[in-house]
Amino acid sequence: MRQREKEETALFYTGWALAAIACVLGILYRLFPIPLSKLMLPCLVQRMLGIYCPGCGGTRAVTALLRGDFLASFICHPLVLYTAAAGGWFLLSQTIERISRHHLNIGMKYRDGYVWAALVIVVINFIVKNLLLIIWHIDLLKNFSL
Repeated sequence: MRQREKEETALFYTGWALAAIACVLGILYRLFPIPLSKLMLPCLVQRMLGIYCPGCGGTRAVTALLRGDFLASFICHPLVLYTAAAGGWFLLSQTIERISRHHLNIGMKYRDGYVWAALVIVVINFIVKNLLLIIWHIDLLKNFSL
């Protein structure tokens, strides 16, 4: 087995394990609803510097995505929507290819460009949110609660 195929196999099983964990946590959250704000620590960057850190809004984006509010998820942190789309397509296409025993060659292949795209999304999100906050006093995350 080639090195790239080993990496894709590891990503495939890791992705499904993470999806299973997310489902279990989602079920537990439905059974025992606890506001996420009670479980989260405050962002030290925001508290000390008054600006958003590169990860600010991620938890809000995940909760908005789980509610089906794609626009709010994108506004809170676009990386979450990108990861859900790319990761979801990777898992779905790889699963179909593996079930068909590679007769349907539709499996998404890993490329470093996906990671670079994620990094670009994080940097642009960081810059835009902080410019809006500092220059125009527009707090994008203020209206989204956990």
